[in-house]
Amino acid sequence: MIKLIIGNKGTGKTKKLIELVHDAVKDSKGNVICVEKGATLTYDIKPQVRLIDSEAYDINGYDMCYAFLAGLFAGNYDITEVFVDSILKIGGRDLEALGAFFDKLDKISADVELVFTVSADADELPASVAKYQAIAH
Repeated sequence: MIKLIIGNKGTGKTKKLIELVHDAVKDSKGNVICVEKGATLTYDIKPQVRLIDSEAYDINGYDMCYAFLAGLFAGNYDITEVFVDSILKIGGRDLEALGAFFDKLDKISADVELVFTVSADADELPASVAKYQAIAH
């Protein structure tokens, strides 16, 4: 299931993501992963969470991000939640491509909850993105 934390820059999306990550760690019976662009959350995320800096793996674009996440799922059957901060910084500002990325991910992540922060106004999101559940923050 894909969920989105939507809002413009400075609206508290990352703070909400951190809160959700910590809640997931308390309740999860598997692995919790958090992907970020740059090592900005190092001191905010509990050590029980697998924190991944997308820059360390040179992940740029939605195709590379999809392949990286698919590889994580293939190698780790016990992933229960994946949180991705700043998906537009990782994949780019092409919102139609973001919708296609979500559709592909949705097909391979049936047992995994995926939460993404999207730095955009909800009104500017195409239907391919807006159809995924938004989380209030």
